[in-house]
Amino acid sequence: MSVAHLLKTVTHLGSPTVLLAGDFMLDSYIYGDALRISPEAPVQVLKVVDRQYCPGGAASVAADITTLEARCLCIGTVGDDNEGRRLLELLSGLKADCSGLLTVRDRPTISKQRIIGLAQHRHRQQLLRIDDECTNPYTASQYEQLFELFQSRLNQCDVVCLQDYNKGLLVPDFCRRLIEAARKAGKKVLVDPPLQSDYSKFTGATVITPNRKETAAAVGFPIETIEDAARAAALLHKQLQLEAVVITLDKEGAYLRTDDIDQHIPTVPRVVYDVTGAGDMMLAVLAVTLAAGCDWITALQIANIAAGLEVEKFGVATVSIDEIVNEIISRSKGKTGKIRDDWSVLLKELQLRRRQKETIVFTNGCFDVLHRGHIEYLNFCRQQGDVVVVGLNSDASVRALKGPDRPINNQHDRAAVLAALESVDYVVFFDDLDPLRLIQQIRPDVLVKGADWAQKGVVGREFVESYGGVVKLAPLVEGKSSTNIIQQIRSGQSGSRQEANPHDAE
Repeated sequence: MSVAHLLKTVTHLGSPTVLLAGDFMLDSYIYGDALRISPEAPVQVLKVVDRQYCPGGAASVAADITTLEARCLCIGTVGDDNEGRRLLELLSGLKADCSGLLTVRDRPTISKQRIIGLAQHRHRQQLLRIDDECTNPYTASQYEQLFELFQSRLNQCDVVCLQDYNKGLLVPDFCRRLIEAARKAGKKVLVDPPLQSDYSKFTGATVITPNRKETAAAVGFPIETIEDAARAAALLHKQLQLEAVVITLDKEGAYLRTDDIDQHIPTVPRVVYDVTGAGDMMLAVLAVTLAAGCDWITALQIANIAAGLEVEKFGVATVSIDEIVNEIISRSKGKTGKIRDDWSVLLKELQLRRRQKETIVFTNGCFDVLHRGHIEYLNFCRQQGDVVVVGLNSDASVRALKGPDRPINNQHDRAAVLAALESVDYVVFFDDLDPLRLIQQIRPDVLVKGADWAQKGVVGREFVESYGGVVKLAPLVEGKSSTNIIQQIRSGQSGSRQEANPHDAE
């Protein structure tokens, strides 16, 4: 899948509407400095320094959906308690539609309280989790109310999600009613199942997304290899009459089985900080991308990227479109490098970087024989913003400026050396004698030139300042220039030859 296709897809998802039914929860985190051992018992004493609350369970999926700039209609319950009110406040703040969340008085809001110990005020370690929940089935009248809420919103949505944590809501009969109603309305139904052996209640859904452990419980054998995943996906696909099965395989990505596709979709291995919420993220991204009209492989590739970003964060965390875009761009550099021959490709990538509020810095030059002055100059550029673009004079341009014996290094060699520097994000060629036309295309936030241009006049200054950009002059390293170094080399080579063979000078 090309980088351009993924970027275009992610930035054109629009705002589809997802109808989400499931077990809504409140996650709370109590952070405390681990200072001493209690005199009462051999346990740590934590001095509380912070408390944080965030949506959990199906509420986490709702948060993921709204962060992806889609609309979420929530179906579920909260208790008539402080936790329920806090959860509703959090979801409303995320602009999720909570009108389908039924307040029930006979059971608490499902909540998970995590006690987090801090070492040196920053190193986080979960010490204990306290769950408050009731997992008994709801009453017949409550199920009926919830079904009416669900059915009344079907015509407003593009896709349906069921997030099942086995907390009493998605019991078999009720689950089957939701799937039947959704499919009758022509809506795809995506299911993130719980850890249990019987998945028959999900028969007829569009897709199911179990992880390794959940899959093993459902099919009766361990999922240790890609071949195991393929066998399990085929079994679930047939038994449950699904359009697709997506088995998530942590660092190995996911396995996709449809009527036409039987394929392992790999991902980039990540440094995993916390796997909490990865399944929620996978479901949310698949829902939004499929609702936006993506094919299965594209949707799963984007979901893999988002889930990978999520596990690098602590706790249940959301991932934005801009973060996904940035990750795609970062990965593309590993394949295509930093050098851009085509201005249009660079301009599209810079447009995406601007969406992330990143500051674009531009400078230009021949950079023929790189020296200390260049390194310090480019480090100065890096200090002025987030993205450094170097406009590099082509060989023809250098010859026109400096004579037929320059450049010493061709444009591809010069570009490769620049691209190896950490301070440089992009290198782009230009043939003109000055960079004005390129500057007008890039429209940098910051234009950098050396201090020696103060008197000569910086090309592009008036244009950049016309839209609020700034021009910065970088200090020079005295005595360092490519021309001087080239002259010294030529002089040294000549002297060496004469010394070695005096007859050459005759």
